[in-house]
Amino acid sequence: MRLGVLDVGSNTIHLLVVDAHQGGHPDPVRSHKDVLRLSELLLPDGSLGAHGTDVLVGAVTEARKAAAEEGVADLLAFATSAVRDATDSAEVLSAVRERSGVDLLVLPGEDEARLTFLAVRRWFGWSSGRLLCLDIGGGSLELAAGLHEEPEVALSLPLGAGRLTRERLSADPPSPKDVRAVRAHARKQLEAVRPELLGGGEVDRGVVTSKTFRSLARLDGAAPYAQGPLVARQLRRSGLERIVRQLTPMTAAERAELPGVSPSRAGQLLAGAIVAHEALDVLGLREVSVCPWALREGVILRRLDWLANG
Repeated sequence: MRLGVLDVGSNTIHLLVVDAHQGGHPDPVRSHKDVLRLSELLLPDGSLGAHGTDVLVGAVTEARKAAAEEGVADLLAFATSAVRDATDSAEVLSAVRERSGVDLLVLPGEDEARLTFLAVRRWFGWSSGRLLCLDIGGGSLELAAGLHEEPEVALSLPLGAGRLTRERLSADPPSPKDVRAVRAHARKQLEAVRPELLGGGEVDRGVVTSKTFRSLARLDGAAPYAQGPLVARQLRRSGLERIVRQLTPMTAAERAELPGVSPSRAGQLLAGAIVAHEALDVLGLREVSVCPWALREGVILRRLDWLANG
């Protein structure tokens, strides 16, 4: 069947259309992405307000029309931290439902981590052993660990690249003092959850997902994404240490000139690199694999499982 997944994140709204069936590889038909920067539309009181709601409703409406044009039989629409954390989240969701005809589900951060873990497990298979997965979004960092398809531990921390940039690295470029403070802030939160994440046993493979990690891997010498998803890509902790030093004195415009870095992500890439380095260091990961599947694919796989089970 043709499924559509609509992912409303802190930075973008992304429609992924796939032809999928139980036990088969979801074949992408169309991928359409718009930059919304919802997190930047939040008002001082933490609400999206009328303007932010209008922007979101318009984008969701266009995505629904695009899905219909592609013959999508089942549209799964969800939102992550930007809508989840908005103080007027209930009002925003109601407006989206009434004005666009799309029932937008807000995913808790822990569910994001679980669904991303499912996608990673299906991609790498059972031979990858115990997995430790990390995903940096605009508003949060998701972490999950386990030996099965359902992780034993699934956590979400407020260490998103966009959030940290807005709240702690707003100068362009930021001061070395602010960079050190963000490093300490991230490390403190990661150290607090390390016993829970590593308590199940030795990690066989560390895995990262998301655009931020893909961009960082590219800066560490990984193959361009244009070469396709089947090319193996790694990201090294030593490479992240170098990347943080490289990015710190650069402006967002200068970062946007680097290979694999889009202008829409350049401003928050330093924060993402800091969190990535601290996470690998605290969790004892010298190198991680980059997985092309992430949350959207996890949603599709879980939906197919549900359909197969009636």
